[in-house]
Order: sequence, then structure tokens, then C-alpha cells
Amino acid sequence: MLVGFDHADDAGVYQIAPDTALVQTVDFFTPIVDDPYTFGQIAATNSLSDVYAMGGRPVSSLALVCFPEKADLNILERILAGGLSKMMEAGCTVIGGHSIRDEETKFGYSVTGLIHPRKVLANEGAKPGDALVLTKALGTGVISTAIKKEKADRAWISAAVKSMTTLNKAAAEIITGHAGTGASPVGAESNSAANDGFSVHALTDITGFGLIGHAREMALASNVGLRIFSDNIPVLPGALECIRAGYIPGGLKANREFAECVVGYEKEIPEDLKTLLFDPQTAGGLFVSLEHAQAHELVRNLQGLGLPAARVGEVLESSKPLIKVS
Repeated sequence: MLVGFDHADDAGVYQIAPDTALVQTVDFFTPIVDDPYTFGQIAATNSLSDVYAMGGRPVSSLALVCFPEKADLNILERILAGGLSKMMEAGCTVIGGHSIRDEETKFGYSVTGLIHPRKVLANEGAKPGDALVLTKALGTGVISTAIKKEKADRAWISAAVKSMTTLNKAAAEIITGHAGTGASPVGAESNSAANDGFSVHALTDITGFGLIGHAREMALASNVGLRIFSDNIPVLPGALECIRAGYIPGGLKANREFAECVVGYEKEIPEDLKTLLFDPQTAGGLFVSLEHAQAHELVRNLQGLGLPAARVGEVLESSKPLIKVS
């Protein structure tokens, strides 16, 4: 076992040969949009993300389905079709799965990926002086809550769905140095996680614990402090309006209660933006710690893919508070 759950990392990594390791993860959840096909796409995108967050390449998956016994099977067919479309886009083969009867629909995947043992990018390894880059905008949690309350504008829904159905595949290929090469993370002979393009020291994705929660995990695993630049955070259209209207998911409240104790605010920050830092994301972006001098080029390359990537912080020596927000 190369990566377990001791540092709350995104996926497990198990070496099976000198040049090959398995990346393994599982994720499923209840519907967060009305359209079954779109829900399937979001669930698949979210399940694949943790493999990309380790620097790996997804290769196979197993579907996990909970579905009401008397519900319309056409709905289930559309969910499965949506999920399959994203698995095909990822080049990840669906080789089976398991279903049970349940009063509440749930859907997701167990995903297996491949990676070279020396190319693993964990949430451990961030170094003082590094820049922090985020590849997607925040706000899917509060917008999803507004959707459930039938209060979300069409434009907000469209932007959130686009974000939640955008694979982290292309971003991960840029970050790991495999963009446009068709190369696999398996079989390389490097002695470190640094790739041919960028000197990436740590990598994670922003999902259920929000930006602050996952930043906290990176800081603790790496024994460093972090500074987040609040003015640079990319924000989905409508996210701040949802917060001001009170569409706050329970997960956001739990994240804030748990993690705000490690945060120090270095200036006056609007309350809606503070709240957004704890918003639980579905199929959120990648959060990268890399050499400061390379951050501008990485952001430029990611933005060239149409992503709202931004340099959102820097890595500091370990201190209190653990995370400073400026």
C-alpha cells in the first residue's frame, strides 16, 4: 500500500508491479438535478475525479445503483446512459456493478486507475513558497440547494451543470505533463512525482469538505501553512446570490463548524464569500501546489482549455492559524 487513509487522501494507491500501481476510489450520492441523464453524468464525473486528483488514469469502473422498486425504469436507463457517456469520454470501461432496491435513488461508481508508483501526487508534499492553483469555480453546493428549492435561475443551473459535468481529465493531463501526448502515467521512470512540465508537489480535488476543508487536509499532511487570496477565488454565477438568499446546504454548515477554527482572516471579507469557502463541491476542481515560478504558465494553459483556473494562494511555513485568508 503506497497511499492509505492516514492523511485523508483522495484515493488509495496499491503497488502491483515495479512500474504499476492501482488507484482505487468509490463515490455515490442522491440526485442533485432533475434530469436523470445529467445526474448520471455528474455522478460519473465526480467518481472519476479522485483518480485524476492522484495523478492517475482511470481504466475501469463498477456502477453502484440504488433505485425504488416501483419507479420508472426509463429513468434508471437515462441515469446509466449519462454515466456511461462520461466514462466513455474518460476512456474508462464500465465492467459491471451492483444494484439494490431503495426508496431513495443513489448512483455512482467504484473506479480503478493506473499510475507509476513514483508519479503519485498526494495531498502531502506542498512546500513553503509554492503557489496554489484552483482549476474550477466554487458554488455547486449552494446552487444545488437552490435547485432543490426551485429557486435557481436558469443561467445559474447551466453554469453549475457545465462545471459538474466537466471532467478533470484535461486539467490533470496538463498538470501531470501528459497533455496531448496520449501518454499514460504508468511506465515512466522518473524518481519523483515531478513531471516533465510542472514541478507539482501536492494535488487534491475540492469536493465535499469545501475549499477550506481540503486545504486544511493538504496543510496538515504537508506540515505547512496556507494563505488563500479571497479576491482571486473563481465563483460560479449565482453562488453568492444563493448564499445571501439563505440557500445553505447542511454540509456547508458542518464544514464551517469543523474547519473555521484553523482559519484567520487577514482583512475584512464579505460574509457571503467567507461562507463560499466552506461550500461542499460536487465534481469540483483540482487544487494544485507547485513551484511559484510555474504558476502563471499553468494557469494560462488551464485557461486555454476554457477552465476558470486561477492562482488562489501560496504555501507558508507551518504556523497558527493554519490557513490565512487575505
